Amino acid sequence: MIRGFFLRIGSRLAGSLVAIALVASPVAAQQRISFIRDAEIESTIRVYATPLFAAAGLDPSSIGVHLVNDRQLNAFVANGLNMFMNTGLLVRAEHPGQVIGVIAHETGHISGGHLARLRDGMSGAMAEAIVAMVLGAAVGVASGRPDAGMAVMSGGMQIAERGILKYSRDMESAADQAGVNFLERSGTSAKGLMEFLEFIADQELMVSNRQDPYVRTHPISRERVEFVRNFLTRSRFTNAPLPPQYDEMHRRMRAKLQGYLEPARALSVYKESDASQEARYARAIAYSRRPDYDKALALMDGLLAERPNDGYFLEAKAQMLLEAGRVNDALPLYTRATELLPDEPLIRTALAHSQIESNRPELLRQAIVNLERARQKDPDHGETWRLLAVAYGRDGQVGMAQLAQAEHLTLRGRRGEARAFAERAQRSLPPNSPAWQRAEDIKNANDPKEKK
Repeated sequence: MIRGFFLRIGSRLAGSLVAIALVASPVAAQQRISFIRDAEIESTIRVYATPLFAAAGLDPSSIGVHLVNDRQLNAFVANGLNMFMNTGLLVRAEHPGQVIGVIAHETGHISGGHLARLRDGMSGAMAEAIVAMVLGAAVGVASGRPDAGMAVMSGGMQIAERGILKYSRDMESAADQAGVNFLERSGTSAKGLMEFLEFIADQELMVSNRQDPYVRTHPISRERVEFVRNFLTRSRFTNAPLPPQYDEMHRRMRAKLQGYLEPARALSVYKESDASQEARYARAIAYSRRPDYDKALALMDGLLAERPNDGYFLEAKAQMLLEAGRVNDALPLYTRATELLPDEPLIRTALAHSQIESNRPELLRQAIVNLERARQKDPDHGETWRLLAVAYGRDGQVGMAQLAQAEHLTLRGRRGEARAFAERAQRSLPPNSPAWQRAEDIKNANDPKEKK
C-alpha cells in the first residue's frame, strides 16, 4: 500500500530530499515536496526498467527508483544512479510503452554520464549542494503512527523555482539515441518514446508557467521527434507487443495512484458502474482514504475472491484493516502477502509493524527478524529502523535499540542526536562486536569535527 512522506527543503543538506529537476533560481519561497513508497508501483517500474538497464550494461540493483508525489509530468536522474518519476507522469501515461520510453531516455542520461557533465559546468559549491541534497533521497516514513499512510517529516532546505539543472539539446539528443538503442536491444518498440516526445513538443507552444517541468529541464525539438520516427522505420521491433501483463500492471498502477492521491477524483473517474479490476481497486483505495472502511473492505474482498494469491491485494486490504484498528485481522493477510512476495521489504516491514502493534510478546522476536531482513534489502528506509528501535527496546535489547535509533536519526539528518545515540549504544553493546563497530562508524560519520 502506498506510504508517503513530505519534506520541506531548507538550509540543511544532510538527510534531506529534493527533486533535482524541480530546483531553480535562488528566488523561491519555501514549498513542500513529497515522495511516496509503494511496493507494487516500485515493482512495476522495475519490471519495465530492468531490461533497459541490462541493455545499457548497468546493474539494475544499483539504480535507485524514486516516486515523486507531483501531478506535473516529469522524470529525471540525479546523483548518477538515481531515477525519479513523478506520479503525474505515471497517471497521465496512456499505456506502459510511454513510461518505458521515458525510462529508456533517462537511462540514456545515466549511461552517458550527463549528471557528471552538468556538475562540471556548475560552481563547485553549487554542485556539492545539489549532490548532497540528492544523497538524502531515500529517507523513509517516520511518523510512528500505525495508520501511517501519509507521514510528515520536516527539514529545512530551501527549494527554488526551476532552472539550475537543464540538459543541453546535445545531451537530449544523445539520450534519445542511447534510449532507442536500449529499446532495440531489449526487443521493445520505441513508439511509446515517440508519442511522449510528440506530447512534450506540443507543450513548447504554451506559456512557460503552463508547461510541465519536463519541457524546461529537457529541451525538446521537432528534430528529436523526427529522429525517433525515422528510427521506427528501420527498427525490427516497431510493432512488437509488450508482455500482456504490462497492461494490467499499468492500469493497476494508475488506479492505485489516483485512489490514494486523489480519492474524490478517483471515485468520479472510476464510476460504480465500472466493474473492471482496476476500477474496483481505485474505489477501494479511495474509500479507505475517506475513510469508509466498510465499502473499501467489501471491494477488496471481491478482488481477493478472484485473486486469492495476489500479494499486493492482500497487502492493500491488510493496511486498511491496520488503519481501522483491526490489527489481529491484518496480521494473517500481511503474513500471507509476505509469503507470496518474500523479497518485498516494504511489505515485510508492514508485517513487522502489525506484529509490534498486536502487543503479543510471542510475535516480538518475529518482528525483529522481519525488520532485520527488510533493512538488509532496503537499508535506507527510515521506518524500518524506527520500528527496529521500538522492537529491540520492548525486547530489552537496549544497545540494539539505541543503535537502530542512531541509524534512523542519521537518515533524517539529525547528526548530533544520531551521534549521541551511537555513543549510548556502545555503552550497552559488547566492545568490538559488529554492532559496536557499526555504532563507531555512525559516530565518525556524524562527527561535527569531520569535514562533510
